[in-house]
Amino acid sequence: MSSPSPLQLYVHIPFCVHKCHYCDFNSHERSQPAWDDYQHALINELKHWADSPMFSGRKLSTIFIGGGTPSLAPPKLIKAILDAASTYCGIENDAEISMEANPGTVDADHFKAYRQAGVNRLSIGIQSLDATELRWLERIHSSEEAVQAYRIARQAGFDNINLDLMYGLPGQSLNAWLPSLQKAIALKPEHLSCYQLTVEPHTKLAATHALNPYALPNDDDALAMFFETRKQLSEAGFNAYEISNFSQTGRQCQHNDGYWLYHDYIGIGAGAAGKWDIKNEENTAFGVIRYSNIRTPEHYIKTALQDGKAINSSETLEPKQAAAEAFWLGLRRSNGINRSAFKHRFGIDAWQAFSAELKPWKHDGQLIIDPHSIRLSHKGLAMADAIAASVL
Repeated sequence: MSSPSPLQLYVHIPFCVHKCHYCDFNSHERSQPAWDDYQHALINELKHWADSPMFSGRKLSTIFIGGGTPSLAPPKLIKAILDAASTYCGIENDAEISMEANPGTVDADHFKAYRQAGVNRLSIGIQSLDATELRWLERIHSSEEAVQAYRIARQAGFDNINLDLMYGLPGQSLNAWLPSLQKAIALKPEHLSCYQLTVEPHTKLAATHALNPYALPNDDDALAMFFETRKQLSEAGFNAYEISNFSQTGRQCQHNDGYWLYHDYIGIGAGAAGKWDIKNEENTAFGVIRYSNIRTPEHYIKTALQDGKAINSSETLEPKQAAAEAFWLGLRRSNGINRSAFKHRFGIDAWQAFSAELKPWKHDGQLIIDPHSIRLSHKGLAMADAIAASVL
């Protein structure tokens, strides 16, 4: 491609009232976060990356403020970050600016202030609308508070809202899962993210599960939930544009879709990550450089204020590695891999690059391969992780 991919910004707010036992995100319980110091550190880091050769002069196409619990942050911090992004990078006129919120931290005045600051999309982590499930998940909100948070967001002027839901909980049947899904559909959000619970390593849940395993749904029951979720959301007018993400027409999450399209992104904040393509003389992607930041907020603040950056680790992916990662991410999209765009970007056809790894999946009918794309079949959706991992 003759120009770089769209540039995205991710802002990480790591603070939480309570860290849920299943959570593997970089989140930290703090009774009194150092908001002013954290704000200055974020802006200092953003300026550093905006001035870097690989990002300089490139406007931001999307911004995503995640966590942790971003809705704990003072509105002035959110406004300061968005103002700095406009000043140092520039923001496209039609940019999607998303922010995560938890129902237990909702404040109507804050929501109005976030909207006035420029946030135009909310992602509300309700996870469940069942009281027993919410207690097991260690969420700090009730089902009623989740619905109220959604209504407050509407009243604050948000017309683009995502609701996060989780299924595959211990002892949960298909019939137990569907009421939460149906109640969420009835609220008429623009977007729904429906994820199966995963016992992630190094979480409190993983430690507990190892000692006394929970009765998680078996593979057949989990697949029944997965496919029934897709069926019900399709009937309700939602498009399954990615394995776990569903939107009304034209309301896909542009930021997350950018990750699956392997766009370049700046990550600022404790534990945030960023990446960019390395270009060769033919202007095709010749590998990738990526970094991740220091995870502890206090250490991050000190380093970012002192150095303008706070990198904990970085790595360079060779061309074949970068192409494989782009393939792995892109296969999650319902449209799959655009073969023409892939070849322009990496200088090689996707099927030519990975045919040895993919032939068994094609033979079994799990992959659809035509002159324009490589994508999962309906049958292949259940094996998405295994198929994608085979190229890595």
